[in-house]
Parts: sequence; C-alpha cells; structure tokens
Amino acid sequence: MITADVVGPICESSDFLAKNRSIERLEQNAHLAIKSAGAYGFSMASQYNSRPRACEILVDGASYHCIRNRETYDDLVRHQVENW
Repeated sequence: MITADVVGPICESSDFLAKNRSIERLEQNAHLAIKSAGAYGFSMASQYNSRPRACEILVDGASYHCIRNRETYDDLVRHQVENW
C-alpha cells in the first residue's frame, strides 16, 4: 500500500480526484476505477486544452460495457469553421 494523490492527466494545481488516499501500488498501464469523477466524467466534461472527452464505461457486477466511445480528433474539430 502507498499513500497517493490521484489526479487527472490535465489537472489544474488544485484539481484532485483523491488526496492522501491509501491505495495499492499500481503497475505501469494499470487502470484505476473512479466511482464519481465530476468534470472528468462525460456529463460535466469540456474539451479543455483541446483534449477529447473520455469514454464512458458501465460496470455491471463482474462485466463492463462501453456506453459512449472516447472522442476522436475529428469529433473535437467537427463544428469548427475553416474559412471565416
């Protein structure tokens, strides 16, 4: 076990998902499930710093399902006007 701060990939200096939390040490490329992610979840997310929004996963017991795909770069720029 380690004590860790859990932050997103583009956090502001005060933006934490968890602070001083006791968790198991994770291996590189491991996944960590966050039950309630606030603005890191799709419903409150923005495309801050031109970052595509994350996918949404529904966990049902021991199974999981992707219920909204991760945005692509094309999704990110789809509504921009080229020659304005």
